[in-house]
Amino acid sequence: MAGTHRLALTPGEPAGLGPDLCLRIALRDWGSELVAVADPRLLAERAATLGLAVALRPWDPAAAPSPHRAGTLKVLSVAELAVPVHPGRLDKANAAYVVKTLRAACDGCLTGLFDALVTGPVHKGVINDAGVPFSGHTELLAARCGADPVMMLATPGLRVALTTTHLPLSGVCQAITPEVLTRVLRTLDRDLRGRFGIPRPRILVCGLNPHAGEGGHLGREEIEIISPTLDLLRAEGLDLTGPVPADTAFVPPRLAQADVVLAMYHDQGLPVLKHLGFGRAVNLTLGLPIIRTSVDHGTALDLAGTGQGDTGSLEAAIAYAEEMVRYARL
Repeated sequence: MAGTHRLALTPGEPAGLGPDLCLRIALRDWGSELVAVADPRLLAERAATLGLAVALRPWDPAAAPSPHRAGTLKVLSVAELAVPVHPGRLDKANAAYVVKTLRAACDGCLTGLFDALVTGPVHKGVINDAGVPFSGHTELLAARCGADPVMMLATPGLRVALTTTHLPLSGVCQAITPEVLTRVLRTLDRDLRGRFGIPRPRILVCGLNPHAGEGGHLGREEIEIISPTLDLLRAEGLDLTGPVPADTAFVPPRLAQADVVLAMYHDQGLPVLKHLGFGRAVNLTLGLPIIRTSVDHGTALDLAGTGQGDTGSLEAAIAYAEEMVRYARL
């Protein structure tokens, strides 16, 4: 069907909840074509375990995309599982497979085979245990695309972006530089315009230190780095408020005047967002030449193969991907 979007789905950790969720969302119709980038043996075995009647079909990249029909799932085969998968039991022998699915899906987006990438949860620890350096989806996609991405999570009523991502707290201060902050804010402004249709994004910027530094008594990053950078970007036309104390950045009056909150580090902003919308939130990677969305939760090994687990975040990730593709095509 003309205009149908084609989305790549990567189930993520094979022993986790991701394969279950991909199969379960395949039981309903979608306006986009969904293509699972996975080992079809894994999906077939998990469907049998769950008792799900999902017909797996090889994906034909030469065929025109067509909307997803309930009870089917097209598969781009990455038949690279090294050992059999047991739901809930990690095995580092399959770590390379996880990375290969991500690379294949990303490359498909870069070459235009897919309009967007929707990723399931991965287990960073087992990938690193296998000797594969891996700090997260965002960093892998950045390297693959040759880009400097920005992580943003969204749930109804709140968007939170991050200046730094997966760093120990001891490394955050030195990672926040004028150059990094400038890149992140310009990327936020550009992608909220181009991929979300917000004509003049209002960005609320958190301080790094308690009370945003308390006039320099609790740290000078706000005085020496954050405020001067915001002033320069305001002169470019960006709509920026801050730096504000993070403990009051998320109160309703402030959020009513903002389209996104920029936190300085991972656990400054994401606990608030996940408290508000866990299970409905979506992880979005901005600043890439491709569109990528993801679930907001982990591998949930205890739920894998049980038929339990909420599909809400994956459904929201697909919906966000569809919306972003529509805006990108305008």
